[in-house]
Amino acid sequence: MSNYETVDFFMDESLIEDPYPYFEYLRSKCPVVATPHYGVVAVSGYDEATEVYRNLETFSSCISVIGPFAQFPEPLVGDDVSAIIDRHRDQLPMNEHMVTMDPPMHTKERALVMRLLTPKRLKENEAFMWRAADRQLDEFLADGHCEFISAYAQPFAMLAVADVLGVPEEDHPAFRKIFGLSAPPGGIGAAHDQSGVEVDDPASLNALSSLDDWFANYIEDRRSEPRHDVLTDLALAKYPDDSTPEMAAVVRTATFLFAAGQETTARLLAVGLKYLAEYPELQDELRAHRERIPDFVEEALRIESPVKADFRLARRAVTVGGVEIAPGTPVMLLNGAANRDPRRFEDPDEFRVDRRNAKEHLAFGRGAHSCPGGPLARAEGRISIERILDRTRDIRLSEEHHGPPGAHRFAYEPTWVLRGLHALHIEFTPTEAPA
Repeated sequence: MSNYETVDFFMDESLIEDPYPYFEYLRSKCPVVATPHYGVVAVSGYDEATEVYRNLETFSSCISVIGPFAQFPEPLVGDDVSAIIDRHRDQLPMNEHMVTMDPPMHTKERALVMRLLTPKRLKENEAFMWRAADRQLDEFLADGHCEFISAYAQPFAMLAVADVLGVPEEDHPAFRKIFGLSAPPGGIGAAHDQSGVEVDDPASLNALSSLDDWFANYIEDRRSEPRHDVLTDLALAKYPDDSTPEMAAVVRTATFLFAAGQETTARLLAVGLKYLAEYPELQDELRAHRERIPDFVEEALRIESPVKADFRLARRAVTVGGVEIAPGTPVMLLNGAANRDPRRFEDPDEFRVDRRNAKEHLAFGRGAHSCPGGPLARAEGRISIERILDRTRDIRLSEEHHGPPGAHRFAYEPTWVLRGLHALHIEFTPTEAPA
């Protein structure tokens, strides 16, 4: 077991399988506490994390992804380091994406996203997701077993995001190839994007770069010849001041949503199936009470938040939770810890479908930077769980891969940013799909 006094959250592999005892240790010291590595202050308390998320004036999102490893060419010294951040933020990784932006730039770019992810568009997307869920299940259901993440969660999440962004269904097989997700039997062979770039070997490609090519062509085509489709809405969308975004900005928004929306949703679906397989009584309960599936999804998001750590940089001196934070300090927001804060959630380590305040979780962040794809992820979870329960019985974990009941073992992705299973092998009894 690691010595939590000196453990390096970013490097210690022992925290990958189960980080929650470490989170509890941090919170027992103080919900806001300085760690011994990289000058990081860790926030493990729910109220304290919410306070940081909402304080856009004091905390910059410029390091939201890279955390304490951001490199500035000059020291972050002074009573207010905002000017230093502004001078050098364009040198930081992913600076071109909305997730690292601060107002007013973030406000402008987010408005573009929200004009795309409208309630009307998300409702239209649900009709596609019902069909996509069945198609994906059809690929493996008769086998009676699968590795769930690669067989269902990843391809389904990819197709759902592709549809909400308006990617034509005839292009979906090519997108599967870009992300290394095998197409169903009888699908296309080598695919080509609209510039003639072959995408038959996804390992040789940078997925985001390939997506940039696709969406650049989509946007250019729709701007020159508008149609009655979502891609045209995206291509012709304007900023709040009625100015037209540069094509690069629109493409950047589309590709980032496409990539980011898949990863976290696939992890959410895997968590849901893991709990269904571990607790068979949940399967029967949700089949009998379908209206409780949304509550099940919220509790899955709370107990295993897909984003493990988010980051902010303190612009100026501030006090959070009674702790002083100096200018230039990297602040680590531990969503998974905050979502198990016993001050907010009773018996937080228990999975409870009937938890009344489960939806208060911070799995999607909070405030201006809260995940714009949250409603989409919730719909994906709800639809997937319902169709899987419709079409299977006796969902269980593979003892060959995960061990016997009472001694289950799981492998998790070795990253300090995300929390997600590496694989989930399940077995089940297929049933006839309801009409």
